[in-house]
Amino acid sequence: MTTTSQGFRLFPSDERVRELAAELHAEVADAPIISPHGHVDPRLLAEDLPFSDPAELFLTRDHYITRLLHASGVSLGDLGLDPGRGVDPRAAWRILADHWHRFAGTASGYWLTDELTTLFGVEEELSAESSDRIYDRVAAALTEPGFRPRALFDRFRIEVLATTDDPLDDLAAHARLAADPAFRGRVLPTFRPDAYLDPEAPGFTDRVGRLLATTGRPSTFAGYLEALQDRREYFVERGAASAVHGVVEPFTPDLDAGAAEELFRAALAGTADLAAARVFRGHMLFQMARMSVSDGLVMTVHPGVHRNHHRPTFERLGPDTGHDIPVRTEYTRNLRPLLDAFGTAPGFHLVLFAVDETVYSREVAPLAGFYPSVFIGAPWWFLDAPDAIQRWRSAVTETAGFYRSSGFIDDTRAFLSIPARHDTARRSDAAFLARLVVEGRVSMLTARRVVRDLVDAIPREVFKL
Repeated sequence: MTTTSQGFRLFPSDERVRELAAELHAEVADAPIISPHGHVDPRLLAEDLPFSDPAELFLTRDHYITRLLHASGVSLGDLGLDPGRGVDPRAAWRILADHWHRFAGTASGYWLTDELTTLFGVEEELSAESSDRIYDRVAAALTEPGFRPRALFDRFRIEVLATTDDPLDDLAAHARLAADPAFRGRVLPTFRPDAYLDPEAPGFTDRVGRLLATTGRPSTFAGYLEALQDRREYFVERGAASAVHGVVEPFTPDLDAGAAEELFRAALAGTADLAAARVFRGHMLFQMARMSVSDGLVMTVHPGVHRNHHRPTFERLGPDTGHDIPVRTEYTRNLRPLLDAFGTAPGFHLVLFAVDETVYSREVAPLAGFYPSVFIGAPWWFLDAPDAIQRWRSAVTETAGFYRSSGFIDDTRAFLSIPARHDTARRSDAAFLARLVVEGRVSMLTARRVVRDLVDAIPREVFKL
């Protein structure tokens, strides 16, 4: 997509800044996409089957959209999220169209408009009156070879796409893609062990039992650590670059072997109380850092979310149905044991994300401004919208600069939204740099280099690509 075709969207209203922003954006508008953290199912590309319909493509996979519709009184079952209930996709699409005005000003509304315009040539606004016309246009396009997943992967110029995978996944889809000479992209697995580290996670005991059985390790804390290390090595051998850790708090106590063994036995027996579960969970985050120092996987930490907030919805429809809610995050004290042990370890990369905006300037940027291992994670989840990206840049750049940040991550299951999300970040960064140029704080020569590095050199360095 080019600046000419997209106009001055997301650029400042000041004419001089807007012109410079457009000039900087043109440097990277057509640059390949590096996506080092996301949730696209690798089977989508391995099987390369046509998308079934517009609702499945744009609606049911995107909890950004379904959550706001639910808040407006729409049943999630009517949107196709209830696996035990069939839904007419056109009817679900009409619901979105009827409520489209509610997405004005939201990142979801911007992204979906971008997708409809750039990919399907839809110029009219989605509404109850235009709903069926737009549905038919998209549905017709989805029958064409150019709209199969692999064709879109090439069209989007995706160079690297990282998925998110269970530690016991056999990674067969990744192997299939890696062995296919017709597929030229890089699709990398990512180690996601949360459910195997948290005694309060549903099925924790069964998961650990399967982990130990798969690896042939004994049911001791030392055996448990060896089993996790074995699976990390399995991922590394198949191209993984990082391990992702979704935690409520980045608490990282360092325990001696006896205390850890005692907690492990209580966790397996289901007798660990809330305090014990917290300490065990935190110690395992510490252990994951130790393993990253050893095996080289980049450690990314995504804290501060109360997942599955509405228990009835979770029990009925499962996770990732739109009711994960941010909570406060504290890094400085919580991470000190981990950083005392590993913060200056050669080759260790620790990327800190947040959905608590107050932590960026107060803690994350100062930590990244001292520890060579620490990098500032891009705006994530509720903060990956245009205005929030600008606030994030303002919060972290004066303390840590551009080169202590991670580069953009799209963090999405919605495959077709990937280019829209990356272009949003590129436009936002171009606008931010243009302002610095006009204010005499950065030269245009430096701004050109930075805007290019933000989409290429920086994510390659941080994620060891």
